[in-house]
Amino acid sequence: MSKARTNLPISLAMHTVLIVYTLIALFPVLVILLNSFKSRKAIFRTPLELPNSETFSTVGYDTVLSQGNFFLYFQNSMVVTIASLFTILLFGSMAAYALSEYRFRGNTLMGLYLALGIMIPIRIGTVAILEMMVATGLVNTLYALILVYVAQGLPLAIFILTEFMRQVSQDLKNAGRVDGLNEYQIFFRLVLPLVRPALATVAVFNMIPIWNDLWFPLILAPGEEVKTLTLGSQVFIGQYVTNWNAVLSALSMAVIPVLILYTIFSRQLIRGLTSGAVK
Repeated sequence: MSKARTNLPISLAMHTVLIVYTLIALFPVLVILLNSFKSRKAIFRTPLELPNSETFSTVGYDTVLSQGNFFLYFQNSMVVTIASLFTILLFGSMAAYALSEYRFRGNTLMGLYLALGIMIPIRIGTVAILEMMVATGLVNTLYALILVYVAQGLPLAIFILTEFMRQVSQDLKNAGRVDGLNEYQIFFRLVLPLVRPALATVAVFNMIPIWNDLWFPLILAPGEEVKTLTLGSQVFIGQYVTNWNAVLSALSMAVIPVLILYTIFSRQLIRGLTSGAVK
């Protein structure tokens, strides 16, 4: 009882710190959202003030919805992000389960090899990736982006999920085997539900770089039909003149899915980040 009482203030303090950091991180998003409803002059003169009757304007949203294929870009980003996250979580969790459950020669070396992707940025191989996509005919397709993002996200997913799956009770898995469950049933019915916080953490950490990426969409999928939202928003940024109303409006609409995902997985995300920190 005394140990539980000692750990309770620590746990509350960690949750409080995470909430404070979240509010700090959301402040720039709030500034962008407020300025997206202002006139161009008000954006530069009073960027931190709320829109009023004199500064309120929806010209940015009107421009985005009329000039660009915003809904097509939004659809492409959603398809790429959801497909990439699903594949990362599926294959990453299966690989993590194999590394944590089965002991074989080279287990540690295999884990280290899969974790190398965390230390070596995938952008170093941009030229080789582009040549590979050209050779396979995948340039200007969403498949090219999905494959690259899956390769980018798997190392971190495997690294995180392996540590969580090692904490799952071996007795529980053995009891499932005694009851006649095969390895796939044990994995999907017993193990995955117990590592949901880790899955949510991996999903959020991978979604943000995928959704906001400009590098690979610009190189692998610059075609109008397959542009992502981040790449499509660049049409309002010129060499000499930038339509800041349209840029801020596009960014405000682009951040909505990220906020929705964070709201849905916030509790699981905090549990995943703090799991194991307090014993």
